[in-house]
Amino acid sequence: MSDRLSMYILTDTHYLSKKMWVEGAPVNSREMGDQIAIKSTPEILRSFFKKILADKEAEYVLITGDLINNGDRISHEDFIEELKVLTDAGKKVLVTAATHDYAGLGDDENIFHPVYYRENGCEPAERVYKTELPSLYYDFGHCYADSIDSESGSYSVPLGNGVRLIAIYDNGNGRSHCGLFDEGFNWLEAEIKKANERREWVVLAVHHPVIPPWPVYKGIAEFELFGGYEKLSKIMCENGVRVIFTGHTHVQGIKKYEDSEGRYFYDITTSALPSAFGRMRKVVFDKKEGTCSVESIGIETIDGIDTKGMSARDYIYSLNFIGLIEKSLPLMDTDWESFCYNTDRVFSVPFLRKHPFISKTAVKLFLKIPMSIVGRFGRKAGGVTKEDIKYLKNIRVFDSLVKIISSVFGGNGPYPPHTPEYRAFTGGAIRGMKLLKVFGIDIDKIVPGDETALETMKHFLYNDRTGDDNSIIIDMERK
Repeated sequence: MSDRLSMYILTDTHYLSKKMWVEGAPVNSREMGDQIAIKSTPEILRSFFKKILADKEAEYVLITGDLINNGDRISHEDFIEELKVLTDAGKKVLVTAATHDYAGLGDDENIFHPVYYRENGCEPAERVYKTELPSLYYDFGHCYADSIDSESGSYSVPLGNGVRLIAIYDNGNGRSHCGLFDEGFNWLEAEIKKANERREWVVLAVHHPVIPPWPVYKGIAEFELFGGYEKLSKIMCENGVRVIFTGHTHVQGIKKYEDSEGRYFYDITTSALPSAFGRMRKVVFDKKEGTCSVESIGIETIDGIDTKGMSARDYIYSLNFIGLIEKSLPLMDTDWESFCYNTDRVFSVPFLRKHPFISKTAVKLFLKIPMSIVGRFGRKAGGVTKEDIKYLKNIRVFDSLVKIISSVFGGNGPYPPHTPEYRAFTGGAIRGMKLLKVFGIDIDKIVPGDETALETMKHFLYNDRTGDDNSIIIDMERK
């Protein structure tokens, strides 16, 4: 028997059945400026599945919640048919469900309501209830389980080779507490202890993250973390659980948590599959080496979609957030209404429409600002050299900001400490904050959380967490 066991991990597939929409303003407005290419979710999913099917080594496929986008029954039914392509090929598929996977009824805090996107509007669609999810996906997890938590629907599966997966359904109350309640925690801890007695490696999977992608995230939206994350962290450390796979944030990230006694685990969060930076993880458990290795795999093209010659990443990027703004900039002079419409999909700025001349002038001036201006402003504070200034003259501030914002979801920020951009941004921030304090404005007091504004900014400039958000090798043996 091989010492290796491998699996693929995907998350936030946000599948929307083709039966749920027709071409028109409602579905296009829903997609434009979002984080995901919702209309292309079936094709994107199949393109990733194609790679999984080509890998004969991997036995398991794990999907950690937000399987569909809005809790409608038809999308669930079609998504299950997509999963059967994998199971028919001999793969074992394991899923957990999350808040996008069911529709709220007013009995909890879930805010999602399924709709058909018609040509000129939306109309209600048949919903799936939270209590239906475990039975609906019985063949994709529960059928392999030797223990199931009756309260949450979480389940425990022996994968083989001395590796056990505990998949947690963390729907909770649908919003402010997406985690387990006391009964679920008791079940989870008991399952981990039984696995330890059998000398199994325990791996957890859940939708909501246990560690925030950045400390400021906790200060802004703590409810977006796993409900009871502190309790879960304690259980993992006390019982030697080294890895938990999560999703929800749509961010590609690997974070390490270490308690006061030096016990630790890694929260490995994977980006949303139908996003511009959508990737899946291939995980290999090697008993001989005592390791869990993780690598990230994307797709180059989207089968079945006319991307007009663009790569999968560039096509999806052009549809949403900063990509939409970047694509729209040339329209300022040629099609002002389209420019305003596109920017409104990302953030509403009524001033743009009311004052086109001022807006156009301000945007054009901003686009011309070279990074050397920032470098000179923060030269002393950031240690910016003459060579840095010369280099920064040919780089626009806008382009640098686009790279930073783009990497928010892709992981691995673009400007580590050895780069001129890092020195310019940090130096500019230090000097800027000092000047603001003269006018009684303390940015450190405004930024949520316990870190300073400068510390918070550095998290976005480069990966100061693990060294690489895309791959890692973890020692699984308890010392």
